[in-house]
Amino acid sequence: MPKRSNTNPSVADEPMVPMEVIKTRRSIAGQSPKLKQSFNFSDDGSISVQSIVDSQVTEAPEKPHELKRALKARHLTMISLGGTIGTGLFLTSGASIAQAGPGGALVAYAITGLMVYFMMESLGEMATYLPISGSFNNYAGRFLDPALGFAFGWNYWYNWAVTLAVELSAGSIIMAYWLPDVPGWDMVSEEDSPWLRETEYWLALLKVITVIIFIIVGILVATGAVGGHVYGFENYALGAFQGMGVLTTFLLAAFSFQGSELIGVIAGETENPRKMVPRAIKQVFWRILLFYICSLFIIGLIIPYNDPSLLSASVDNIATSPFTLVFQKAGLAGADDFMNAVILTTVLSAGNSGLYASSRTLFDLASEGRAPKIFTKLTKQGVPIYCVLLTALIGGLAFLSSLFGNGVVYQWLISISGVAGLIAWLNIAICHFQFRRAYVLQGYNVDDLPFKARLFPFGPIFAFSVCSFVLVGQGYTYWSADPIDPVALVACYIGVPIVVVLYVGYKVVMKTKFIPLAEVDLITGREEIILHNAEFEGRKRDDPLEGVSILKPATWKRIPKNLKSWRDAIHN
Repeated sequence: MPKRSNTNPSVADEPMVPMEVIKTRRSIAGQSPKLKQSFNFSDDGSISVQSIVDSQVTEAPEKPHELKRALKARHLTMISLGGTIGTGLFLTSGASIAQAGPGGALVAYAITGLMVYFMMESLGEMATYLPISGSFNNYAGRFLDPALGFAFGWNYWYNWAVTLAVELSAGSIIMAYWLPDVPGWDMVSEEDSPWLRETEYWLALLKVITVIIFIIVGILVATGAVGGHVYGFENYALGAFQGMGVLTTFLLAAFSFQGSELIGVIAGETENPRKMVPRAIKQVFWRILLFYICSLFIIGLIIPYNDPSLLSASVDNIATSPFTLVFQKAGLAGADDFMNAVILTTVLSAGNSGLYASSRTLFDLASEGRAPKIFTKLTKQGVPIYCVLLTALIGGLAFLSSLFGNGVVYQWLISISGVAGLIAWLNIAICHFQFRRAYVLQGYNVDDLPFKARLFPFGPIFAFSVCSFVLVGQGYTYWSADPIDPVALVACYIGVPIVVVLYVGYKVVMKTKFIPLAEVDLITGREEIILHNAEFEGRKRDDPLEGVSILKPATWKRIPKNLKSWRDAIHN
């Protein structure tokens, strides 16, 4: 099959869409005669995106089972940040330094961050080409095997449903700091609505501002500008690396970075995924890496690794959070109350992200026939209401399990959730490897991809290797103990056999097969995305306020023209 390449210099940055794109079962051209006339075909049977933009494209009617594309770039970035910057940074960063030493913690987080970088690059390439709700879980069913799509999809839904329970439990403990007589089970009520994205945006922004303030205050304390003591690298000289503690810190680092893949889930509801997804992926990665690495570096400068407070930080002991300790060394009064409020918003933000991600994943499973059709029901605001209700119910039941008995069931649920996050990353790496190979085999030009992942195939292979290492090594503490605790050891890995059972069960019942590269579906759904992007760019081009800023000279030059356009519109 010949390579698809651009022949029109004016649209050199846009991919050519094959003729087959309008012959699929959801062909736009077949749905609207007006749209059919707007497609301009070239001699080689291709159609350019630019030709759609320049044509008179009318808005396609919304389908009853499609989510609205209403998320802006700021929502996309902040929702992903909200799912990642949380208790892993504010609390367990101290445990990382205590176990591995300040130098060892930096190494572990840097290597894990590099793995996250390649994982996000892989996700960005697929999510920009095919931005759909469910994202990488849907890709597994399209690129690999429908049974894998079923297993990975339910695995990811469960991951965030249980995460919601964890955040509810943490939130009740934090509220007890101020209201000790209020029952934990009467504390939180989550509701998914169009306001969720705005709520998440501001909650995530508060966390980002807190980290920035911490870095500034930490630099002032470490240099002696505040507090009067110049720390230098005395704590690094005390013990920068702590042997096998570096290995266990890899696990803490991996769990801390979990949530960065939320961009792929949210991509199906963004206004312009072609531009917003790559931009958000680049911003989120560098911000997360900057925040984690800088924060760990500053904590290591100021607090020695053998300070017992580092290991005792938890949601019920905010006073020993490394952030609180640094603020106290700066002489800031009320550091406990401030960090308690910040960590409360952190768990609420993570709960919002969990409810959002799990409900969208369940919606995609239902849309693909891997969950009951009732979960495709949307409200007028485009919210998958039954998905939200089921997720909230399961999260609530998991939360109640933490209030009764000795908490064994709850700890097992948390362990399964942690493993589920790592399996999701493995899924992304495998899907990208298969996607790129199928894309090339089917005759497409890699340079036409809206976003091209760097260093393929090294990137997904590296990400897969590090994820596998962390997944296998997470039980190191238990299988190296003497005597071995079999219950705790099983709890570390119980998530793996659950995914295997889901995969084998679906494969046996549905008799699915692995999809050959030549038969991987790279077309279905692309036509709606192309049309949406064209429509969005058209509205953006005609918007007189697009790009307006008082700081841009071009804005002032446009004022007379815009005033004339508005005057003509009023008179006509």
